[in-house]
Amino acid sequence: MPLILLRHLPPDIASGICYGRLDVAVRADFENEAAALIPGLPQAKRIVSSPLTRCRRLAEKIAAARDLDIAIDTRLAEIDFARWEGVPWDDVPLAELDEWAADVLGARPHGGESVAMLAERVAAFLADCDPAEALLCVTHAGVMRAVLAATGHPDPWQAKFAYGDWIVRDLPPVTPA
Repeated sequence: MPLILLRHLPPDIASGICYGRLDVAVRADFENEAAALIPGLPQAKRIVSSPLTRCRRLAEKIAAARDLDIAIDTRLAEIDFARWEGVPWDDVPLAELDEWAADVLGARPHGGESVAMLAERVAAFLADCDPAEALLCVTHAGVMRAVLAATGHPDPWQAKFAYGDWIVRDLPPVTPA
């Protein structure tokens, strides 16, 4: 069965601000945006959401509209940018951005999670998923990229997702321990 990954709708934050784990509210037009999005979403048996408000609120709307159960899983939260959270990208020290660019997977100049740590956390989530269950995950672009990486996409970390975009992936095979 497929794994459906849905990026949250636009949050209520100014453009150009770094936010990952920052718990940003939904915009004032959230209700209308959600109502327009929900009818076109693929069918699922269950919903799992990031705990962050921008995902959880959307998951709750979908669950209510489709009479589905919802679970919250912290492994679906966005990457933690630590000191960069809430800071305009233009104000992040260039030396730190250069350090991150030089080692996108492993560097943590912000003091939070590395991309490799995000990928490991998401892989643990995938390992716990039931491949027989169509699951809708309401999550973030970084998590969606990590799923692409885990499922063999050729260039996962460069993938772009608009707010409200979704992708469908088959779960990766589980490697016996």
